[in-house]
Amino acid sequence: MEILGLGILIEGSHEVGKSALALELVSRGHKLIADDAPEFYRGSTSAVIGRCPPPLQDFIEVFGLGVLNIPAMFGTDAIKRNSPLRLLISLIAADRFKRMGDEYLTGRWRQQTVLDVAIPAVELPVMPGQNMAVIVECAARNHSLRMTGYNASEAFINSQRSFLEREE
Repeated sequence: MEILGLGILIEGSHEVGKSALALELVSRGHKLIADDAPEFYRGSTSAVIGRCPPPLQDFIEVFGLGVLNIPAMFGTDAIKRNSPLRLLISLIAADRFKRMGDEYLTGRWRQQTVLDVAIPAVELPVMPGQNMAVIVECAARNHSLRMTGYNASEAFINSQRSFLEREE
C-alpha cells in the first residue's frame, strides 16, 4: 500500500483481515500496490522498491466478496505501480499479542531487514471493533514524524520525568 505517500507492507496471518483493511484504506484515498504477493527489488540507491507482479495488477481478493478490480471500482488513482518500502506493519491477532515492559508507552517498533536494507517495522494488535484503517494511518503519520527526528514516546517520557523531578 501507499499510505500518506509512504510505501507500507502490511503483513500478518490470513485471518487478520489484511485485504479488507487494504480495501478500507483504498476507500479512504490511499493506493493499492499489491495484494498478497508483492515483489521487492533494490532500486538504484539503497531503497527497496515494492511492486505488484503483472498478472495480479489491479486486483484484490477480499474474503466474502471474491476478486475485485480496484481501478474499475475506485478509479486509476487508487492504484500505484510501485513505491519505496518505508515501513512494515505486522498485524497480530490480539489474543497472540502480549505487551512487555514499556510497550504501553513506546509501541512495538523494531527494524527488519529486507534485501539487506533495514526497514522500520511496527507490530499492531487486531481486536474486534477497532478501526484498523485509522490505526494504520496513525502508524504512518507517527513514522513520518519519527523520520523527522520526533518521537512522541520519548517526548512523553521526558515530559513526565521533568514533571516528577520538579515535584521532588
